[in-house]
Amino acid sequence: MSIWTDEQGRTHVGIMVSGKRIHRRLPEGTSKSDAKLIEANLRKAAGRKQTHIPGDPSLTEIMGLYIAHADTLRSPETAKHHALRAGPWCEGKKASEADLVVAKMIDDMRGHYAPATINRSIGAIKAALKIAFRQRIISEDIAARISRLPENNQRHTYLSVEQVKKLSDHCSEQVRAAVWIALLTGCRRGEILGLEKEDIKGNYLCILAGNTKTLRQRSVPIVPALRPWLEYIPLKINFEGLKTGFGRARKKAGIEANFHDLRHSCASLLINMGTPLEVVRDILGHTTVKTTERYAHLHVDRQAEALDKLSMAVLG
Repeated sequence: MSIWTDEQGRTHVGIMVSGKRIHRRLPEGTSKSDAKLIEANLRKAAGRKQTHIPGDPSLTEIMGLYIAHADTLRSPETAKHHALRAGPWCEGKKASEADLVVAKMIDDMRGHYAPATINRSIGAIKAALKIAFRQRIISEDIAARISRLPENNQRHTYLSVEQVKKLSDHCSEQVRAAVWIALLTGCRRGEILGLEKEDIKGNYLCILAGNTKTLRQRSVPIVPALRPWLEYIPLKINFEGLKTGFGRARKKAGIEANFHDLRHSCASLLINMGTPLEVVRDILGHTTVKTTERYAHLHVDRQAEALDKLSMAVLG
């Protein structure tokens, strides 16, 4: 069979071409429709002879440059996945038509994919064109014509400890452990799922660089409330299992939040307890305090509350 799922729940695509097997292990959460699309693109790519067309090469050829480049990236399979998703729109088009291709792709994808997901495929096209321009395969920086969609990433939900407890009551054991580790460390989902027993270093957790968004190792102190949950490390659940389990729990609890909001909630609770922004920065692993300044309004709220009390005393 050309598409199958392994014991860990990961989807695979495999095809035979001229007696040779071509295999791809797809990112977690890949849908069946995406898997079929990737299979179709693999079959097309396997039967296509790559030739450089002077002046205005095919966009499919340009995307092939990015596919080859993806092996040097941190998450090569994910990068290839987003590039292959753009394949049907690139088919039969020239590099000079890339901006029109992207416009059509956005129209077709909108409503079916989130802006961030569409942007990853747009990013793959832009990166491919940049590579072609640097290698002088095309004479114009066509990528400069292409813009990504605006993403509404500023929505933050800040949960109280009571809300997290309510949410936790509806979680399975493994998801519950992940929830409390997230709140008590500020760690991202991937950082939590990447933890191993040897990362527990006495009084602190070692978050390895390879599991972080910034590719920087950091240490997070272990507080008493966190210790019971460390017994579950490494968690016996994968990315998709945690996503699904958390989704079920939040619906049962009647709480509108996603897993990443636990990280925001850690920051908000710390700030409301008077923790300086630079300390919150170090706990969350931000490269600069500027990133942490998204929570600055919480500082202002605390200041306003304090001044309100002073005002009442004066007016008293």
